[in-house]
Amino acid sequence: MQASGKVKPAKEASKDPGKDSALAEGRSAREAQRRLRPPGAKSVGWALVQAARLHRSRIGDRLAALDLFAGQEQVVQALAAAGTMTMGDLAATLRVRPPTASKTISRLAALGFVERRAEAGDGRIVRVRLTETGLARAAAIERLWDEVEAELLDGFDNKERRRLRKLLRKVARNLADVTGAVGHEAEAEIDGEDEDEALIAPDVLARPL
Repeated sequence: MQASGKVKPAKEASKDPGKDSALAEGRSAREAQRRLRPPGAKSVGWALVQAARLHRSRIGDRLAALDLFAGQEQVVQALAAAGTMTMGDLAATLRVRPPTASKTISRLAALGFVERRAEAGDGRIVRVRLTETGLARAAAIERLWDEVEAELLDGFDNKERRRLRKLLRKVARNLADVTGAVGHEAEAEIDGEDEDEALIAPDVLARPL
């Protein structure tokens, strides 16, 4: 005697096995990405680190066209602003050890970007300044920085740019407070922001030369 009731029809096989395989591979890839996602992927700090790395990489690529490595542009910019500096002052400004500053200056001198002269009356003190070639590189660095800044903030309106800058400065100030980092004097904003929102310790984010 046959059992009563309707028998469920077997699930119809897909008419496109290739499509089923592609969907399965897509699900597998998404699951793998979720497993490999770092613990801090949703944190502000993680996003900040990734953005900083990409920005530094982009700057480094552009500097290579000027025969400079990332970090060396900081020396060129410091000398362009000061005119002439002692090695000790340069090291203090860049927050690096004197031997590190000396090594970088030697490399830049070999490229013809800087020149060193002993202090009149005291040969132990060496002053450094940019050559004409170095001054031209300083101007090129400024243009390069502006161009990468435009790439970085593409799609941001002026209000968003000011807000982002303000928030990043607050982040830097918070970290400077807890780490005890000592920086340059606060600089008033030129675009109307309050003076107390100026950056404290800008060298905190500077990379080694």
